[in-house]
Amino acid sequence: MEAPEEDELCFPHINTSCRRTTAPYLETMLTYTVLSCITILTVILNLLVIISISHFKQLHTTTNLLLLSLAVADFLVGLLQMPLLLLHNQGCWFLGDIMCVVHYFLAAHVVSVSVGSMVLISVDRYIAICNPMFYTTRVTLTRVKLSVCLCWICSSVHGSWIFRDVLKQPDMYNTCYGSCVVVVGFAEGLVDMLAMFLGPILVISVLYLRVFVVAVSQARAMRSNIAVVTVERSQTVKAMKSEIKAARTLGIVLVVFLLCTCPYYCFAAAAEATSLGASYLVIMLWLIYLNSTFNPVIYVFFYPWVRKTIKHIFTLQILQPGSCELSVT
Repeated sequence: MEAPEEDELCFPHINTSCRRTTAPYLETMLTYTVLSCITILTVILNLLVIISISHFKQLHTTTNLLLLSLAVADFLVGLLQMPLLLLHNQGCWFLGDIMCVVHYFLAAHVVSVSVGSMVLISVDRYIAICNPMFYTTRVTLTRVKLSVCLCWICSSVHGSWIFRDVLKQPDMYNTCYGSCVVVVGFAEGLVDMLAMFLGPILVISVLYLRVFVVAVSQARAMRSNIAVVTVERSQTVKAMKSEIKAARTLGIVLVVFLLCTCPYYCFAAAAEATSLGASYLVIMLWLIYLNSTFNPVIYVFFYPWVRKTIKHIFTLQILQPGSCELSVT
């Protein structure tokens, strides 16, 4: 009668071991297979975006640099966070207390970077659509690089402050051997919600509402002036259409991001997410991480240059001399 109970323990030979959450074998295998495929897809797609933007000089623009920052964060989610979360699916943690804290810290860090990148993308589109005459002077590669660096640094500081207690004592909230539990206090949870959810949503919503209004008015103006009389006028209209299309695509990225993150923060607002070891949190984290899979998929469908660069990568044309100079837009 004791054997089945021992089988349910994460560490059968340790009396203080946590119990494993059991599920039917087929269901468990199906879940692991699907999540493993999602993990591999996330890594491959984001790596392709990173290689594309980094290799081809034509893609070294301010907007694409922000996309690169987002793709790097998404790549780290697929490479580090998703595999670690797979190991934690049955309520057992086998990598020790320090890696448990590192796992949650990295999760907070990459999510913070994603949020910061989304805000920067919104600002970029706002200036490009609403103040196009000042875009090239206000939004330079140097300023964007500095903004991206500050985004990553501030995200690291944010995560360090949220988990400052468990970083000092990794096992302070563990109730049994093999658990991975982190408790976030009220003040930390409130700051996290304001800085990573409510604040960015407000900024993004206001900026994109303005972008939407201006884009609609510009689209109407372009339709009423179809008969262009000069080449310069035609090029201006084409450039504006490109900016509006880019804003629409990035708007879709932002909407998907909000849909993936809203459930977690809605539960947190209801004070049901203070214990970050609950099984529900694993589901919420997977939903947040799925956003890292959706982003490159959106790029593939809406950005022609992504499809072109992927073709160059798979056909190994990027290995040829001078391939970085190829036109991909």
